[in-house]
Amino acid sequence: MGMNWLLVALGGGLGSVLRYGAGLAAARWLGTAFPFGTLFVNVTGSFAMGVLVEFLARRYGGADANLRLLLATGVLGGYTTFSSFSLDFATLAERGELATAFVYLAVTILAGLGALFAGLALARQVF
Repeated sequence: MGMNWLLVALGGGLGSVLRYGAGLAAARWLGTAFPFGTLFVNVTGSFAMGVLVEFLARRYGGADANLRLLLATGVLGGYTTFSSFSLDFATLAERGELATAFVYLAVTILAGLGALFAGLALARQVF
C-alpha cells in the first residue's frame, strides 16, 4: 500500500469516528426527530474544508499534497463527503463557471436522491 493510500485511510478512519461521535452527541442532546447530526457534520465539514483549503493555499501554495490527502480527502472525506461537494461547487463558482456549478449542484442532489430511492426500491424487491 502506498503512502498516499495510507494517509487517506488514516484520515478517513479518524473522520468517520468524528462523524459517528457527532451523530451520537446530536441524538443525545437534540433527539432523533430531525437529522441534526448529519446537518452538523455537513455544515462544520464544509466550513473546515474552506479553512483548510485556504490555509494550505496560503501556507504552502496549495502544494502540500500529503497534508491535503490526510486532512481534506481523509479526515474531512471520512467526516462528510458533503464538504468535498461544497468545495467542488465553490471551485466552479470561483472560476466563473456559474452555470456549470449550478448544474453540478442540481444533478448531484437530484441524481443522489434518485439513486437512493432506486436503491431502496431494488433492495425491497430483492430482499
